[in-house]
Amino acid sequence: MELEGKRVAVLAEDNYEDLELWYPYYRLKEEGAEVKVVGTGRASSFTSKHGYAVRADLTAGEASVGDFDAVVIPGGYAPDLMRRRAEMVGFVRGMHEAGKPVAAICHAGWMLVSAGIARGRRLTSFFSIKDDLVAAGAHWVDEPVVVDGNLITSRFPADLPHFCRALISALSRTTAAVG
Repeated sequence: MELEGKRVAVLAEDNYEDLELWYPYYRLKEEGAEVKVVGTGRASSFTSKHGYAVRADLTAGEASVGDFDAVVIPGGYAPDLMRRRAEMVGFVRGMHEAGKPVAAICHAGWMLVSAGIARGRRLTSFFSIKDDLVAAGAHWVDEPVVVDGNLITSRFPADLPHFCRALISALSRTTAAVG
């Protein structure tokens, strides 16, 4: 399995887009990665846009950058709730500063803006937050997946195959987390 020994955090909060959390979650596990759901700490379980629950394994305050090789930020309206928690924003910023893959899909670009890591980067997202990313200094493009250094971005659920391939490729080139 290509990602044996890798640890990936998948962020969660209410109103997450079902496919954007569960597709990468299971795809990464299929490749051998250990995947942990990291919640904001507001609750221990979160409900998707379509009513599907996910239980957090730990909170953003408990998550350590050193324990993970990558982070996945699903879209939906969850990123707007995620970015209200300093611990979650700090975790994303810390993963970026450590040079680890930060994978954001759909509305997850909001977290990149709040973490202060969008400026000067080539990114994509759901079209409705294009203005937010541009205002934060990003160069926005309309493509299925964009890889700019350690940032991996996609637009919506139909892009998930591209998104996951790019993330798996990035993870296969990194060394496993020590923890």
